Amino acid sequence: MSGATLRIGALALGGRPAVAVPFDDTPARAAVQALRARGLDVAELRVDSFTARSAAHALAELPKYEGIPTLATIRIRAEGGAWDGSEAERAALFAALLPHVDAVDVELAAREILPEVVAGARAAGRLAIVSHHDFERTPESAALADAVARAEAAGADVVKIAAAVRGPEDVRTLAQVLLTPGGRGRIVIGMGGAGLATRLLFPALGSLLTYAHAGRSTAPGQLPLEEAVDLLRRLGLRPDA
Repeated sequence: MSGATLRIGALALGGRPAVAVPFDDTPARAAVQALRARGLDVAELRVDSFTARSAAHALAELPKYEGIPTLATIRIRAEGGAWDGSEAERAALFAALLPHVDAVDVELAAREILPEVVAGARAAGRLAIVSHHDFERTPESAALADAVARAEAAGADVVKIAAAVRGPEDVRTLAQVLLTPGGRGRIVIGMGGAGLATRLLFPALGSLLTYAHAGRSTAPGQLPLEEAVDLLRRLGLRPDA
């Protein structure tokens, strides 16, 4: 997807701030569809949190999200997820989902399956997000630049960086990831209360997605969907009514 407009399904990224909401397999279809009117742009299917992790179960969930761009994530425990199966099982689950979702998110640290998942996304014409999370601190600029470079070298369409923020200095460090010229699409998020500004203002610097929740937060500092959308509108970053 390099050189073309980045999309998750029909949603073009890089215009007005797009808001993604993570989902497990408990919401009803009606509840999911109702969120579209409240500002939901992308449904992140957190398959690692599903009550059953078979391909059949995951695929049976997809009709709930009809008409909504979908991002499939199977997050490992080391990066804040709940997946405790083997990497072979995870790769097979990604492969089963790829023809039916619009994008996938796989960790930079997933060396065993990263090439296979990215190649599968490319073959299926789906967006590949390669992500790196640090729940303890914001790494130094050089370490962040290295993570971005390695994710791009792995074939990422979009590089996602999420790191714990302790104060303004960390916010400035993360902002540099977005302000550095060149590279692929980027998503940058500062986690925790001190990182709130990044969730609202980084889209103005080029971060392609911000994440909110619809009842259960999946990362420190996530705002409820309606609050996040309202604040983005009040800041003039999301003009739709």
